[in-house]
Amino acid sequence: MADSSGVPRRRFLGAAAAAGAGAAGLGALAGCGTPASAGDRASGRPSPVRATTARRSEQSLPGDADWRLVSAGPQEAVQGWTDQVSVERGERFALHVSTTAPGFTVSAYRVGWYGGAQARLVWRSGRIPGRVQPAAGFTDATRTVTTAWEPTLGVATDDWPTGAYLLRLDAENGHQRYVPMIVRDAAAKGRTLLVHGPATWQAYNVWGGYSLYQGEDGAYGTRSLSVSFDRPYDGNGAEKFLVYERALVVLAERLGIPLAYTTGIDVHRQPAVLEGATALLSLGHDEYWTPQQRAAVTRARDAGTNLAFLGANTCFRRIRVEDGSRSVVCYKTDYRDDPLYGRDDPAVTTDFRAEPAPDPESSLTGVLYEGYPVDAPYVVLAADHWLYAGTGVAAGDSFPHLVGVEYDRVTPGGPVPRPIEILAHSPLVCEGRASHSDTAYYTAPGGAGVFASGTMRWVEGLMAGGRDDGGDHGMDARTCAFVTRATENLLTAFAQGPAGHRLPPPRDNISAVYGD
Repeated sequence: MADSSGVPRRRFLGAAAAAGAGAAGLGALAGCGTPASAGDRASGRPSPVRATTARRSEQSLPGDADWRLVSAGPQEAVQGWTDQVSVERGERFALHVSTTAPGFTVSAYRVGWYGGAQARLVWRSGRIPGRVQPAAGFTDATRTVTTAWEPTLGVATDDWPTGAYLLRLDAENGHQRYVPMIVRDAAAKGRTLLVHGPATWQAYNVWGGYSLYQGEDGAYGTRSLSVSFDRPYDGNGAEKFLVYERALVVLAERLGIPLAYTTGIDVHRQPAVLEGATALLSLGHDEYWTPQQRAAVTRARDAGTNLAFLGANTCFRRIRVEDGSRSVVCYKTDYRDDPLYGRDDPAVTTDFRAEPAPDPESSLTGVLYEGYPVDAPYVVLAADHWLYAGTGVAAGDSFPHLVGVEYDRVTPGGPVPRPIEILAHSPLVCEGRASHSDTAYYTAPGGAGVFASGTMRWVEGLMAGGRDDGGDHGMDARTCAFVTRATENLLTAFAQGPAGHRLPPPRDNISAVYGD
């Protein structure tokens, strides 16, 4: 993707979130079925690994299905941000809120299965007086929008289980908005670690007129070079989480596997959280990584932690976090203006594959980001692979619209771990050029299994055919059932420890697929 196309790309990626934010049901997880295996040639489905008693007890609690927004209203109606992207259980965070209403309340919903309700109300504030906070400030050198809003209230998390939370602001003017918060685990030993992507959320956040893709005039050339967490998210307040992450959280919690939660920024700051994790899940859109985060994940893979990349365009941008991890810096094509250029080139913020210190992401993910925009069928290749057990698929079966809006593929000649098996090979045309999207699987010498979906719509596929997908991609309930069963197989297998020690090895088929 050329950087000059950043503005339409950002708008396209946000469309599903805006459409689906207030939907009333998650068809993929609450309604779509899993087809029976008919003549399935894949090996048996992995046995489930059960969560701790505390996690099972949490999921047995009744949920609260009223967690969705009814009316977001205009941006200024009610909006807020937290002074931290995540906290450990028991820590406090400050919530900064601006509203045109005389008062509001805050409700903290933990995302999970909860018998199909998909969230549970963990805490609710009393009435809080409202006020309109001052206008945003602007830093000319990096075209950065920040606010200096006073903290509205402090929130304690002593009784909050770790997990992904939506803080819902309910204003007396009838409007609502979300503020996301992750209550993270300090360690993930023996558990599957869900890594949320606030750096990517912030990169696309156009609140105040600026993001890492565009300036106030909509042009790429006037974009921010650094974006701040000291401002609300645009739209409903949690669009990227809702579209690319929430459905996977719900599924993982429903499976009952041992789980832990963190963010990419916290992996950067506290890489020890990865020690002994059975698996690490990178969710549907996880584009912006620091070099330190990437190095930590690579070490975890080499130590036997399974990796699942459930989107596309993962680990594409090399970033830096500054200001106490409150700013995300990425100069992109203006990397020569990065203050570290010529002084510490491996830390210069641009694409990982680009000069001045190219290090393509495929050495970790197995696949290379190739293009945007695309909309194409997902085409199964290795139907007998354990990933597809119980789906009933045969080679050549396809699922319309599952490949999009960005895609990855295995790139012969690139830094690709071997052996690697291409599980799905989906023909497409992107901006007039024919290519393929690849789902791929490889194992590392330490035994870790590494899966890459090759499409940004994998997590969205868990909502296919239901109202929560926004209805803009045209994916159906059959696609939902396929993606759900395959993801269940993946998470259940990876939760049992190094996949390379227990499951059939990848059958390297690059030459068969792409030729010598």
